[in-house]
Amino acid sequence: MGHYLSITDEQRNEMLDAIGLCSMEELYAAVPNELILKEPLGLPSGISELEVLRTMEGMAARNKVFQTVFRGAGAYRHYIPAIVGSVISKETFVTAYTPYQAEISQGILQAIFEYQTMICRLTGMDVSNASVYDGATAAAEALAMCRDRKRTKALVSACAHPDVIKVMQTYGWAANAEIDLIPSKYGLTDMDALRSMLDDSVSCVYIAQPNFFGLIEDAAGIGQLAHDAGAKFVMAVNPIAAALLKTPGECGADVAVGEGQPLGMPLSFGGPYLGFMAATAAMMRKLPGRIVGETLDSEGNRAFVLTLQAREQHIRREKASSNICSNEALCALTAAVYMASMGPAGIKDVAVQCLSKAHYMAKAVSSVPGFALRYKGEFFHEFVTECPVDTDRVMKALEENGILGGLPLSDGGILWCATEMNTKNEIDTLANLLKEEACK
Repeated sequence: MGHYLSITDEQRNEMLDAIGLCSMEELYAAVPNELILKEPLGLPSGISELEVLRTMEGMAARNKVFQTVFRGAGAYRHYIPAIVGSVISKETFVTAYTPYQAEISQGILQAIFEYQTMICRLTGMDVSNASVYDGATAAAEALAMCRDRKRTKALVSACAHPDVIKVMQTYGWAANAEIDLIPSKYGLTDMDALRSMLDDSVSCVYIAQPNFFGLIEDAAGIGQLAHDAGAKFVMAVNPIAAALLKTPGECGADVAVGEGQPLGMPLSFGGPYLGFMAATAAMMRKLPGRIVGETLDSEGNRAFVLTLQAREQHIRREKASSNICSNEALCALTAAVYMASMGPAGIKDVAVQCLSKAHYMAKAVSSVPGFALRYKGEFFHEFVTECPVDTDRVMKALEENGILGGLPLSDGGILWCATEMNTKNEIDTLANLLKEEACK
């Protein structure tokens, strides 16, 4: 057992001086003031294992688990085949070990390699990395990939997920890189505004497909505008929707990213999730994290190794494109097992069900007085409606009937979602409950 020796105040001040700061408070200046701990935590004394278990069970009992869910907004409820849990729970896979030593990690490396191959097929791109922490991280890392000395500004669609935008802005602030939002028009990225914003300082254009409002963007058209201006095109995709829509590769994307949670991962109170990243061959050396490659060993047998690790632990720090040092190996394996068990036809069937049920639901909900569809554009499995009454009141009424409603938006609208898990009876029940609330 080793011993931890804390640094001295003198050493701490020396390090602060080296980076041009006077205090620890300055180091954390980017953290919102309300999140800064100003008083000691006042933690109670330790208790026994039995007492901890009872306390945790009591807390868990207060959770409300909904059997009917009409909320998405970045995390989606899909059916997960039983084989997924069976495979990923094997002891050989449930490990925190980082597979640096290829000679003793062939199984883990092959699993990551297969995941990368499937992500490339799903996105239509040339190469994938071994994954990053989540979809928001993947998006922010993609913008960093596209920057160079002359082009540092990123144009990001205001129709992207607001939480993803915040993460990109945080990364941009740290890198002193400008991020400008492309205005929305009728729930879609405003193409005319994009044209006027493109200049020789723009490194990339980022959109989400479908976007936060569920609408399907003209991705190929946006990508063409970006390329005509000498900028890269970054496209975030819902991996289930990718089974029906044009792939990022077909839309001319230089980098494709997204949240992999729909590929076999439960909602799990928000994580852990999976950020996937794929790129063209020309962008391969700028991908962050690690890539598993296939080769031959000294005896000519198929073997797997880590390769092209463009991160600060392996190359000179000032040339590193990222400081991401880990991938979500178990979550990536989960996605790979899900995709392998479903197959292309199975994933497409899920996508078709999502599409058809969402459109049936949109017709049912928008038929309720006051719940009209806000946008007329094509959508996949999410859509926005108006709400004639207080949204909190509507959500509470639905909760009393065991239903988690859509996501209330700040402007009074509601973002609804349907997946293959929702039945016609559930949708009809939702519409009837909304009619009751609208008539009160």
